[in-house]
Amino acid sequence: MILYPAIDLKEGRCVRLIQGDMDQATVFNDDPADQAATFEAQGFEWLHVVDLDGAFAGKPMNAEAVENILKRVKIPVQLGGGIRDMKTVEGWLGKGVSRVIIGTAAVRDPDFVREAARLHPGRIAVGIDAKDGKVAVEGWAQTSTLSAEELGRRFEDAGVAAIIYTDIARDGILKGLNFPMTLSLARAVSIPVIASGGLASMADIERLAQPDCAVLDGAISGRALYDGRIDPVEALALLRQVPAPSSP
Repeated sequence: MILYPAIDLKEGRCVRLIQGDMDQATVFNDDPADQAATFEAQGFEWLHVVDLDGAFAGKPMNAEAVENILKRVKIPVQLGGGIRDMKTVEGWLGKGVSRVIIGTAAVRDPDFVREAARLHPGRIAVGIDAKDGKVAVEGWAQTSTLSAEELGRRFEDAGVAAIIYTDIARDGILKGLNFPMTLSLARAVSIPVIASGGLASMADIERLAQPDCAVLDGAISGRALYDGRIDPVEALALLRQVPAPSSP
């Protein structure tokens, strides 16, 4: 079970939003690379980075901040936000990103995801962001008619490395992960699922360590790490005891 600390980038700074609202941004660090180095020093094995401005613009908007993170840390980085074409995918992979996350384009152009996964096995993830069970796109500004499970099943045989499932209603408000929906998705697809949105406390970490959560590949933590609700050393120790994900 991998715990991914989140670095969300807005105008070159490390922020947290509430339910994806760009007007409700709290700045936690003016130097994202410094934040990345802190997470690495705390023992995290991966970083989850999102270009928030890029998610809305449909193209990379915080490239300098991402490149500075890549130069600063040795742990692998997964990156999402504004990745809508092959040129952007290959640009980031070439710069040292270990895994790119395709969100909006996974809904709009599923063939693009399949082609990217074919060309770059193990390095393409799909971001499924859901509001009331329906998939949201364009930086969560629009909702589609697709359910999370329907979208996940589309990529069942595509060679996608992971699905990052975010419950938008819980994101940034510290109300706890949506375990029923996340586990339901993880059981419905064979692709590894990473839980996101609302991870709030050590109680959530303890819940992730329960046997039924062994079907999950990991979880992403943002605000709870930044404001000290989750102790990194304790959380990582707990999750390292969880067995590898079992197939649904």
